[in-house]
Amino acid sequence: MADLPFVTSDDLATFLGESSLDEARASLMLTLARQACEVYVSPLPDSALGVVLTVAARAYSSPTTATMETAGPFSVQRPAGGVYLTRTERQALKTLAGRGGAFSVDPTPADALQGLNPWNQNVTWLDGVPLAEDVDRR
Repeated sequence: MADLPFVTSDDLATFLGESSLDEARASLMLTLARQACEVYVSPLPDSALGVVLTVAARAYSSPTTATMETAGPFSVQRPAGGVYLTRTERQALKTLAGRGGAFSVDPTPADALQGLNPWNQNVTWLDGVPLAEDVDRR
């Protein structure tokens, strides 16, 4: 597991706008958030601080995983609690790690056509000269 010493409970308190947090619980949420992020990208890049803090803050803010509270005529709906990553957070981690874009891979070995006869290389021959090189055949 990648060690991210730059993510501390003080960082989480600042992120949440709180003056102090329960140190043990904040440390646990940061550890769980880091582990959840490492499921998608390991080791975590240094730029993953924001994603780790967002995941930890969501888990810290809703320990009961309640999504809705009602008190009299007032109700508040919150995101689901627990430690999880949204689709956007997963994509952000992959992008930060340099793995977010589309790409293609050619699985053909570099020496795949070496040692083959011309008729096995899918080259059309006429009078011993490849047609691609024989431009003026008329």
